[in-house]
Amino acid sequence: EASSVKACVFRQVGVTAQKTMRLLPASGRKATQKVVVGDQDGVITCFGIKKGEAVPVFKTLPGQKIARLELGGALNTPQEKIFVATGSEVRGFTKRGKQFLSFETNLTENIKAMYVWHISGADLFLCASYIYNHYCDCKDQHYYLSGDKINDVLCLPVDKVNCITPVLACQDRVLRVLQGSDLLYGVEVPGPPTVLALNNGNGGDSGEEIVYGTSDGKLGLIQVTRSKPIPKWEIGNEKKRGGILCIDSFDILGDGVKELLIGRDDGVLEVYNFESADDPVLRYDHALSESIASIQGGCVGKDGYDEILASTYSGWLTGLTTEPVHREDGSGEDLKLSQEMQSKISSLRNELEHLQMKVLQEREKYQQSSQSSTAVSSVPAFSVNDKFTLNKDDASYSLILEVQTAIDNVLVQVSVVLFLTFVNPQTYFVLFFWVFCCLQPNSNFLLATYRCQANTTRLELKVRSIEGQYGTLQAYVTPRIQPKTCQVHQYQIRPLSLHQRTHSIKHDRPMNTLTLKGQFSFAEIHSWVVFCLPEVPEKTPAGESITFYFQNTFLGTQLESTYRKGEGCFKSDNISTISILKDVLSKEATKRKINLNISYDINEESVRHTLKLIHPKLEYQQLLAKKVHLIDALRELQVHEGNVDFLLPKYRSILEEADQLLEEYKKQPAHLERLYGMITDLFIDKFKFKGTNVKTKVPLLLEILDGCDQDGLIAFFEAA
Repeated sequence: EASSVKACVFRQVGVTAQKTMRLLPASGRKATQKVVVGDQDGVITCFGIKKGEAVPVFKTLPGQKIARLELGGALNTPQEKIFVATGSEVRGFTKRGKQFLSFETNLTENIKAMYVWHISGADLFLCASYIYNHYCDCKDQHYYLSGDKINDVLCLPVDKVNCITPVLACQDRVLRVLQGSDLLYGVEVPGPPTVLALNNGNGGDSGEEIVYGTSDGKLGLIQVTRSKPIPKWEIGNEKKRGGILCIDSFDILGDGVKELLIGRDDGVLEVYNFESADDPVLRYDHALSESIASIQGGCVGKDGYDEILASTYSGWLTGLTTEPVHREDGSGEDLKLSQEMQSKISSLRNELEHLQMKVLQEREKYQQSSQSSTAVSSVPAFSVNDKFTLNKDDASYSLILEVQTAIDNVLVQVSVVLFLTFVNPQTYFVLFFWVFCCLQPNSNFLLATYRCQANTTRLELKVRSIEGQYGTLQAYVTPRIQPKTCQVHQYQIRPLSLHQRTHSIKHDRPMNTLTLKGQFSFAEIHSWVVFCLPEVPEKTPAGESITFYFQNTFLGTQLESTYRKGEGCFKSDNISTISILKDVLSKEATKRKINLNISYDINEESVRHTLKLIHPKLEYQQLLAKKVHLIDALRELQVHEGNVDFLLPKYRSILEEADQLLEEYKKQPAHLERLYGMITDLFIDKFKFKGTNVKTKVPLLLEILDGCDQDGLIAFFEAA
């Protein structure tokens, strides 16, 4: 039963990347499996577990960081050959640690993803950022240039589908199915896919079923046939958990059906089983303190007890075992821990005391040596795993910082108007929060210091931006190590920061058009679009022209961007989007001393359309704010009167839902102000294209907004 699964820690290696830990096949019946893991120090470690202790099998010397680790072997034989991707090289080792392959590829970039399959020889499917290569016995067979970054790759089992069918997981929310060096077709998925796995470990009965996980936490199954994709099921991320980094299939519940094992970047491990024949159901979850880089089911610690092994970002190898930790007497009461477990705990305590003494001694030695005039302090190196992504659900950015050691503090410096929201405030407190007027370009608008509690290795912040306000956010990360040192990480807040790539748009909406013409290259206008909009690949697309579609995650408005050498055309149902693009693109062209011929076609109906999209959100937020402001008074009335039966039903419901209302209001600070700001910008932008300045009428507009009358608001826009 999942409820009986217990956690245990085996050992720690260096910082690990995604999909760099595997279990070697068992060598005999009921034998435990060996663990092999590669870290970012370039070290491959292989070990087994005997009597609860890690027993090393082999360990390689340090080198370039290991980006992927896969197992391979001839068809119908144990998959026990170890392949690692490091830099642009692939190395192969036997299960005893003897190197048998050193293949330097012709890739100009480092390998990001790898898949190994033995057909007639050793087939390697390798991906750099945008490039896919297929090698057979170290000879180049096929090549493909992707339109966006490649996050993962796999190949359908050739013994089942009778042909080589690689599948690429690309950042633009597309799975690209290849045939040789050509694109067979693309499969649209609901989020940027980060990981692929064969369903049931073998692609299902047909061999064509692929499970994918996305960076926004969604999970799905698609059957990839020769002619078209067939979606099977899709699971959303209702609990707002982290992105999916690793997937495996294993029968941990012992019911004869393999469960789906999922590892997320917020440290949540999930087990899904198939109670019905169709969609998987979440059966068990467990929260670790770090992102889970790799996951696999097997038998590691003790014969007869299956486990889920997970490797985390900082290199901890943690097992969730079905072995019972406690024994019970007939009454169901827990007895004392077994002798073996007591011995293990005693051994760990002794080892911990020894390490604490050693740390104190080394610290004293360092303090004494630092007082010498000839002493030189070396800056300690540390890894930071960061992620800055736009959340579609609440139109906010999540900044996640994960460090291999405990975080002391993080200083956030922002050059534009932003709203910071606290996530898990119990893990830190804000030392100070300083906001002052931005008088100079690129000067500080906001400074905030987050001082973390002891042993906090992961910090998450929510950032809410305003479109049209663009600049940089810098995070200064200082861990709890000596001597004190920090790393600076920089993130761009783009002019149209709330827009997200989408596969298609509704062409029946009233659209405004902005057209640019001038002496600029395809690469130049592409760099301007990259500067303006998120989720656009930095690499200039192949071909003579390109079209991207976007959706505003806050309002639901859309943008179509089509451009080529010498010409760009941008269409949106929101005048403010067109206005921001016009201003920013003009500025970027002026920097490069390029003359632009700018023309625009404004559709008056689009203003009414945009207001109708905004108004329901405005009405809801105003009602929420009114309810929240009444809560304190109603609670005070409840205390004085003893009961609230005399109140109207609508006021009683506010008291009953008070906690939920406050929680929702807390999650969306300044939400109403953002809506007011967007409507004000829409009003100003509408008349800016007519050459009229209406800023003096803004106070009157705000009065109408307080009344929350949609017809009156539309009438004001048309009459002004």
